[in-house]
Amino acid sequence: MSEIRLLALDLDGTLIAAKDLRVSENVKAAIARARDRGVAITLVTGRMFEAALPFAEAIGIDGPIVCYQGAATYRVGTRERLAHVPVPIALGRRIFRRARVDGVRALGYLDDRLYSEADDAYTRWYTDLAGVRAHIVPSLEELFAKQSSTKINCVLEAERAAAYADEVRASVGSAAYVTRSNPEYVEVLSPDVDKGRALALVASSYGTTLEATMAIGDSWNDIPLLAAAGLGVAMGSSPPELLAAADATVGSVEDDGVAEAIDRFLIAGGGAR
Repeated sequence: MSEIRLLALDLDGTLIAAKDLRVSENVKAAIARARDRGVAITLVTGRMFEAALPFAEAIGIDGPIVCYQGAATYRVGTRERLAHVPVPIALGRRIFRRARVDGVRALGYLDDRLYSEADDAYTRWYTDLAGVRAHIVPSLEELFAKQSSTKINCVLEAERAAAYADEVRASVGSAAYVTRSNPEYVEVLSPDVDKGRALALVASSYGTTLEATMAIGDSWNDIPLLAAAGLGVAMGSSPPELLAAADATVGSVEDDGVAEAIDRFLIAGGGAR
């Protein structure tokens, strides 16, 4: 493996825990140690830019971060959107229509704003976690009839989500990338999107390679991220599918697994200087 020059961090369940939504001081200190060695830091998250920005700033990121599962990349310092690969319009209308028929709450995204057809418990499961406001519209299918949604998030009970993800995958085939981040989310994106592809853009912007990247994640949507990086690290709380794809495993977010990974594989293992 190449010397690590870029550290790519998932956010929810990796950098922050759902119970308090903050970066621990131990993890902040470890990130500072990595930066002192000349290692660049980025976030690779399913969150909207607005919802990821406070955490990027909290750990001193000024450069590019990946949002929306890889569908959009932004530069923190300038708030500029560097890349955007939204859901194709026809596919979006199909998914919004299906969600309504299935009685599933779908969320759409336009210009880093969140849209829903109701301010109900399902919408609040998302907004309470992300710390954003939902804009309520009569019909997402109509709103996105002539413009693309960055991604589509179908929110439903965790015990139904895995089966629903399989149903959506079966119905769209290769026309979409369907993934899950939180247990209650089924996310539909362009087939040209995933975290690993977006990470390649960030690595290039830093003049480095994926082989010289360490990525840390905790959920199904992080499988492409860990596969793309030279060193893929799974949090201990990860589902079996991610653990199987990882090169190494560390403690959970509650145990400051990010700090463990930095100290084991970057500081002791030798990252950039």
